[in-house]
Amino acid sequence: MEILQIVGFGLIGTFLALILKEQKTSFAFLLTLVIGITIFLFLIDQIALVLRMLQHLAEEAHINLMYVETIMKIIGIAYIAEFGAQITKDAGQGAIAAKIELAGKILILVMALPILSIIIETVINLIPR
Repeated sequence: MEILQIVGFGLIGTFLALILKEQKTSFAFLLTLVIGITIFLFLIDQIALVLRMLQHLAEEAHINLMYVETIMKIIGIAYIAEFGAQITKDAGQGAIAAKIELAGKILILVMALPILSIIIETVINLIPR
């Protein structure tokens, strides 16, 4: 029941941040940042487990590990960009958050280009000439 611990920790942090926000806004933001990072660090073991399982499944299915690694990097970029954007929004910097999200999308596109080119080549080769 790790989710109960995470939610409980998050709720306690939220209540403390709300109390601190009335007196010291900067401390409330720092508390929010620390809570978010702590929750992320708490999940690292679970993330590693998922990565190992996906790698094992890819090996069993004889899928090129480059594809799996690329997809995992893309997912990682998406999560990190979302996390950074949410923290930035919590600090009241919506414009910067939008730029973080844009950077994440562009990096995802760059990471996906090799896979997209292989798919396009495969489709072209399937078309009779």
